Amino acid sequence: MSDLTAQVLETKNGFHVDGYEKISYDFTFLDGVFNPSNPQLANCYERWGRVLAVTDLNIWNIYGEQMEEYFKHHGVELKVHKTKIGEKAKTIPTFLSIVDSMTEFGIYRKEPVLVVGGGLVTDVAGFACAAYRRNTNFIRVPTTVIGLIDASVSIKVAVNYGNYKNRLGAYHAPMHTFLDFTFLRTLPKAQIRNGFAELIKISTCSHLDTFNLLDKYCEQLIDTGFGRTDGAPTEVRDAADKINREGIYEMLRLETPNLHEIGLDRVIAYGHTWSPMHELVPETPLRHGHAISIDMAYSATLANMRGLISDAEHKRILNLFSRAGLSMDHHQFDEEILDKGTAAILKTRDGKLRAAVPNPIGQCTFLNDCTAEEMNAALRKHKDIMKSYPRNGEGLEAFVDASDTGYTENNKTEVEALEEAAEKAGDLNDTMDGAAKVNGGVVKNGVPNGVKTHNTNGIKNGISNGLTNGTNGFTNGVKA
Repeated sequence: MSDLTAQVLETKNGFHVDGYEKISYDFTFLDGVFNPSNPQLANCYERWGRVLAVTDLNIWNIYGEQMEEYFKHHGVELKVHKTKIGEKAKTIPTFLSIVDSMTEFGIYRKEPVLVVGGGLVTDVAGFACAAYRRNTNFIRVPTTVIGLIDASVSIKVAVNYGNYKNRLGAYHAPMHTFLDFTFLRTLPKAQIRNGFAELIKISTCSHLDTFNLLDKYCEQLIDTGFGRTDGAPTEVRDAADKINREGIYEMLRLETPNLHEIGLDRVIAYGHTWSPMHELVPETPLRHGHAISIDMAYSATLANMRGLISDAEHKRILNLFSRAGLSMDHHQFDEEILDKGTAAILKTRDGKLRAAVPNPIGQCTFLNDCTAEEMNAALRKHKDIMKSYPRNGEGLEAFVDASDTGYTENNKTEVEALEEAAEKAGDLNDTMDGAAKVNGGVVKNGVPNGVKTHNTNGIKNGISNGLTNGTNGFTNGVKA
């Protein structure tokens, strides 16, 4: 029986149906999800006595033995589908490979697949579960900041198609999400910074207390993996726990009434008005967190020009981005890109701009009446302000590398193209880091110097070793 509540009414020419189906799922904060002394995850599979886990190769190479021991301890047979997940591999072939493993495993309709990894893994595997028999359960264990803070909140699952991000997808809620922040111990600092942007997003427009904590502990949160690295101060870990819990709760509070995005005025879309264009414009793409940070910083300048935030609030927002090493501008962000981004988002948002901006910090207003002249003036002012910031407002390690990008082993052309892209990313990241030193700005916190070597060698060694370099503690294809 379905838990659908519905009524069918006769009309003059046929019938009218109203149906309401309950969506119910849980979140559990649990450090050490694969610690045998924590049976919560294993209990979800007690009925079945087995589990099919979908994870990426880097996660498996770090945590695979622990996962095997965990399920063995609890008497649950484990089968693993290991995949390479990045934007390049967020595709229909990757989706179908997961479907093939589900078929081979003989998954039952209500038997949950276990998905362990970052937001890209949960997107593709979640979509496979949404499509398989039209509705197969799954359980999420996110392992990155974006996965834990942002992707875990949404029920959206998708793959890219052609040159379009998330063009094919569904709304499909997991049964359960386990939030284990100890995974951040092995996450590269560049990826922690990348996810930090999502917390700035929600706090700037909806939760002042969280913004205040981010402002107070910014550098320490990034340096210590949100308080999870050895020797991290208790004060920082306590602050991180409060930030994470309140940030996730606030996003859930805002999104739960609108899980299927029927309403288009969305507070958590702050930073997502022009950012899709920022991700696509550079030859080597910007990381998502850096793209939305440019959008948020520019939007804050627009809000300041309108008097929605004071000069002091505006500076406080920009300073937080700068301290975090996040991008606030890009040398290719110009009036043409602004116009193209505006035209694109108007189609997505049903003809209205719906640009979320702070009014003041901790609250949100949606702008629909911005003229091209006003937006261009705001861009000119923003560019002028950026001259006073390190690297003219461009971020640290802002460009994707092998930790963001999937690839295939059996297509030499694709591999060579990816190596070239990674080398370019290394050049760009090195250039930005060099600018930081020349201008006396923010210097990378504990990240090895020479990203070019890291990226290029990492991706080559990753190909030869069957690993995607960079994610969760892998450097040059070797476990850190």
